[in-house]
Amino acid sequence: MEKFYAVIGDPIAHSMSPVMHNDLFQYYEMDAHYLPLHIQSENLSDAIKGLRACGIAGFNVTVPHKETIMAYLDELDPLAEAIGAVNTVIHRDGKLIGYNTDGTGFLRGLKNHQPQFSESKILVVGAGGAAKAIVYALAQASVSHITIANRTVNRAAQLIADCPYDVDMRALTLDDAAHKLDEYDCIIQTTSIGMSPRMNEKPLNLNLMREDVFVSDIIYNPFETAFLAEAKAKGARVQNGLEMFVYQGALAFELWTSQMPDTERMRRNVEQQLGGNYVNR
Repeated sequence: MEKFYAVIGDPIAHSMSPVMHNDLFQYYEMDAHYLPLHIQSENLSDAIKGLRACGIAGFNVTVPHKETIMAYLDELDPLAEAIGAVNTVIHRDGKLIGYNTDGTGFLRGLKNHQPQFSESKILVVGAGGAAKAIVYALAQASVSHITIANRTVNRAAQLIADCPYDVDMRALTLDDAAHKLDEYDCIIQTTSIGMSPRMNEKPLNLNLMREDVFVSDIIYNPFETAFLAEAKAKGARVQNGLEMFVYQGALAFELWTSQMPDTERMRRNVEQQLGGNYVNR
């Protein structure tokens, strides 16, 4: 019997998840299909009832439903509950169970290029939803130190106050972080600055960055933001957001099927959809 999966969001036409997951189902000869479902906020409750009733095997959740979806689920994974957002749901034994693979997906990609990241002094730029998922995953992995730099420092401080994991953390303004940049081994950019229409902007001054730093930007379209281009020009090793996207999808696929998929195949598929070259060195 064919199983079906989906991604729900508003908008949803831009999502690359259907092509990525349907390719995996075909590659592993699984009788399953993945659909994009455009669901507006006012229809979320009815949509979840419908998905539950028709026996959906699992689904992904994207903006603007990652937080509001939680009210309609039966159980939450502890990390998703701590983050306060869900991006993956499993329908198991009649229950809808919510997970968050964004932060853990980022860590899987980070490990490929910064294996000793837990010993690094890390600067996270931004304090929004993506930053929260990444910071909580880093804290759960017991990194030595995390600084969160944000335009509104109170928001960074609140993120730290809400974190349930005991890790050395501090909040700074972006200007203060720029003046202390030589202290950090790893810089993670989590804001939307660098995407259209702000493609020429950078969230942080990198003048004081060391050459041996690892710099990650969670944006993957464009493949190389102005922020990453400057970091690379200064000698840093860099990574765009493609691996985070691939691994969060791979971890969702594993939750649904108990099989970790071929992430290289997934990466090539997304690259082909974007028509670009993967930025990493």
